[in-house]
Amino acid sequence: MEPGNGTQISEFLLLGLSEAPELQPLLFGLFLCMYLITVLGNLLIILAVSSDSHLHMPMYFFLSNLSLVDICFTSTTIPKMLVNIQTQSKAITYAGCITQIYFFIHFAVLDILLLTVMAYDRYVAICHPLHYTVIMNPQLCALLVLVSWVTSCLYSLLQTLMVLQLSFCADLEIPHFFCELNHMIQLACSDTFLENIVMYFGVGMLGGSPFVGILYSYSKIMSSIRAIPSAQGKYKAFSTCASHLSVVSLFYGTSLGVYLSSAGTHHSQSSATASVMYTVVTPMLNPFIYSLRNRDIKGALRRSVGMAAIKGPIVLGLKKCP
Repeated sequence: MEPGNGTQISEFLLLGLSEAPELQPLLFGLFLCMYLITVLGNLLIILAVSSDSHLHMPMYFFLSNLSLVDICFTSTTIPKMLVNIQTQSKAITYAGCITQIYFFIHFAVLDILLLTVMAYDRYVAICHPLHYTVIMNPQLCALLVLVSWVTSCLYSLLQTLMVLQLSFCADLEIPHFFCELNHMIQLACSDTFLENIVMYFGVGMLGGSPFVGILYSYSKIMSSIRAIPSAQGKYKAFSTCASHLSVVSLFYGTSLGVYLSSAGTHHSQSSATASVMYTVVTPMLNPFIYSLRNRDIKGALRRSVGMAAIKGPIVLGLKKCP
């Protein structure tokens, strides 16, 4: 590999979570299981929402979009990691690395924006229940999701184009299991002042601002819940947003933990290990959080599984008929 700009670079090296050979089979099995659970769990949420007419509401429309994004989010990084472990190769092509950066940023930002939209949905449902169906009409719901997709797409495109302008030297080892933007900027030989400004501005605008919006929504929600006279009414109101609050806490808590761990240590692979929490564990746990805490989802999943169990013998019986 020759030093120089991006057009002269053929590949980068992903060092992964550990270079110990004896840990590679364990890492492969662990991440394969987590990936399959993530994909299956989120697909079940999408199936339940799409097949059950009782769930054709704004909250579940946003949830099905979040589940789709979580599948795409983990699929951006984990399959390549599994391939590298299986083939005992650390290489990723320059084009593959740039593509991974684009889709990782795209789905990470989209995840944040959808969580913010879901917080707004809960705010309207609890603070303005009589006007909920008027405010959260299908047109607005579709527009909110569309704006989220377009915003994340444009921001990830901007960041990717800026990475394409960077020049890299001979050291092309990335101490991570995927091409992470910050590590890519640190590897660059050229001036990265503008790239850092855009990156931190984006984190503030598309990470911090939505978080402030979520906090504001829940401050209003808590005020409305406290005003409910009966304990049963308070519990019922809070239970409608408990799952979303758990997911937001998990996502932002693990992301903040990654930031603090990377800021408090100079060992880059410690940051890579910590980032597993929000890149893999959080998308894997989201379906469990929503299905365990939500009676509507549990009921829809039972009905879907029940219908599949009924249709199976019927189809087999028809096939046996002459």
